Amino acid sequence: SQITTLINHKDKPKRSDKTLQAIQRVGQAVNLAVGRFVTVGEAIANENHELKKEMSVACIEARRAGETIAQLTDVASLDHPESDSHITIFTDKTGVVKAARLLLSSVTKVLVLADRIVIKQIITSRNKVLATMEQLEKVSSFQEFVQIFSQFGNEMVEFAHLTGDRQNDLKDEKKKARMAASRAVLEKCTMMLLTASKTCLRHPDCESARINKDGVFHRMRLALEQVIEIVTDSRPTGENEMAPISIYSGIKEFKNKVEGLRENLYFLSKENLSTMLEVILEHTEDFTDSAYTSHEHREHILELSKQAKMELEQLVSVWMQAQNQKTKDLMEDLEVAILKTCQCMNELKREVHSAATSLAADLLKYHTDHMVLKALKITGEEGNLEAVAEYTCKLSEQKEQLVEMCRLLRHVSGTEPLEITCIHAEDTFQVTGPQITSAAETLALHPSSKIAKENLEVFCEAWESQLSDMSMLLREINDVFEGRRGEKRVYLSLPRPGKHNANLKALKPVKLDTEEQAKIAKLGLELHLLTSDMDSETEKWEDQENEIVQHGQGMSSMAYSMYLFTRGEGLLKTTQDLFHQAEIFATEGTKLASALHAFSDQVHDDDKPLLLLEAEKLISMCKQLQITAKASVQGKSATFTKVDACILKTRNVMTLLCQLLPLCCKLLRKNKAGNGCLKPAPPWREDRLRTGTNAHTPERRAETFGIKSLENHVTNMTFLESK
Repeated sequence: SQITTLINHKDKPKRSDKTLQAIQRVGQAVNLAVGRFVTVGEAIANENHELKKEMSVACIEARRAGETIAQLTDVASLDHPESDSHITIFTDKTGVVKAARLLLSSVTKVLVLADRIVIKQIITSRNKVLATMEQLEKVSSFQEFVQIFSQFGNEMVEFAHLTGDRQNDLKDEKKKARMAASRAVLEKCTMMLLTASKTCLRHPDCESARINKDGVFHRMRLALEQVIEIVTDSRPTGENEMAPISIYSGIKEFKNKVEGLRENLYFLSKENLSTMLEVILEHTEDFTDSAYTSHEHREHILELSKQAKMELEQLVSVWMQAQNQKTKDLMEDLEVAILKTCQCMNELKREVHSAATSLAADLLKYHTDHMVLKALKITGEEGNLEAVAEYTCKLSEQKEQLVEMCRLLRHVSGTEPLEITCIHAEDTFQVTGPQITSAAETLALHPSSKIAKENLEVFCEAWESQLSDMSMLLREINDVFEGRRGEKRVYLSLPRPGKHNANLKALKPVKLDTEEQAKIAKLGLELHLLTSDMDSETEKWEDQENEIVQHGQGMSSMAYSMYLFTRGEGLLKTTQDLFHQAEIFATEGTKLASALHAFSDQVHDDDKPLLLLEAEKLISMCKQLQITAKASVQGKSATFTKVDACILKTRNVMTLLCQLLPLCCKLLRKNKAGNGCLKPAPPWREDRLRTGTNAHTPERRAETFGIKSLENHVTNMTFLESK
């Protein structure tokens, strides 16, 4: 930016002192920035001898170019006659251009070399993990296993840090999603590997225990390989083919081509358009052929597919005529044909979206009780092999339903990252189902084995966790479809540098020790579970526009972003981001308390005291959280204490909300049932809406959640990884 300013400055015969000073300041700023940059580059070179020579040469070139720019912009003394022979930007602009080119070239070299070093570090870390995994596979004693697994754990933590930083640095959202999916597999599989290996050691002759363990090792190796593919931007030979196109992206591309006919009648052939539509309609067969698609949805999709063919035929007919003769009437007919074709495709998109999301909602609701998993645990502990076989068949049926759900959701996900998340979910169900089966069989064969029981618990938890993740994924897919893409992110309310705290520039990264990381990770996990509970409670409300639900959902999303912070993920990158988020969370809680007070005005005396008591508790807890979040701290220990306090108090607020929402829902249902719980006054929500409060306007959202620019982060610190 600074260099562009110098190169593009206008040569004027008269140069004011202000202009001369500005040019000199820019030149000095460039030189100082280069100096700082090169210092980092030289430090990297000293730590990596294999690239030291190349890095040093690039750093020397960059420093020389920076100094040249500083000399050529040293124009403050131009007004003095004795300085006439001094070469400057005014007498030698080509010199500045050459120096700028050299500088940009050398800086790019330094960046590329630094990137090569990062990639090498990740590959080296991966190789260490693989080598230790091979040792773990071969161990035959518990003592040896414990020693090697301890080393493996440390290596996995290092790998998680390196890949987490890399994931944050990736600009390609598709790669970022793939990296996140691979890292999630590695995180979950680490615990699975521990219990599966222990079970195999305890029961060395058990075939199902061996199958269970082998499945975990195989999945971890695939995930490690995918991370390296993403980092090195490569794929194994023969795997360059693209993933199948989704219906959503196919319709989007098809519509773009159709609408392009307005500008150019000759830029594609009619065969091209026909082929595109055929591909889309082939994909709709995934819905019409599915046993889980309702009869109504199937009929509508078939009708719209037939209509789409007819509309395209009409469009092609008018289009061909318009190519031969551009009359006003024909161009109007073409416009009508374009609109009708696009409208038909929109209706088709809406129908497949409705089919996929309604199926997903029904399945997720049906499987929330986890009855099959509970039955497997009970029958396994009883040693009842016949019953275990019966319930594993039911789990297999459930797996097929969920896999089909993921495939259909992928078609309507709307973005490539969400498509990848659907594919990851499908893989997880495909793999975890058989692993639960083998773990349950092992327990049934050894019903008194505590290790076998613990192993089955771990795999069941992974299944339950994936089901919980699917609820969030479904909500994100709906958000994209309804034009609310990224709405969860506005709750993050990240500050701009210098706006909320005058001392932000002085903030430094804070490194936590193992004990502190473990404590924060435990709190974060509790927060995650509470957000899942909260989401389940809000989904029970028939009126999703209810103000209590709106505030509750907003607070749940903010709490979830704080949970991601404890994992070193999400958009809260620094402790300052976390503290600001806690403030916004507390403010939202106060507004929820106000909504509860308004609601209590309509409640009869018997129910009112309890509701008011809980609302007062909420106000008090939110005030405490605000005080904690705003408190000024310095030093690592004080910062950790504040982070710990903020997350702890957020957790306490969420715990209270998980009790409050069912209470309010119960009171509303009692009213609907005619029990006279509420006074016959105008509905409290309508009263509030009449006063002008509207939770759905952009202005309301901005005011509630404090939307800020995410472009400028105070510091580039990754707080910690989940393990």
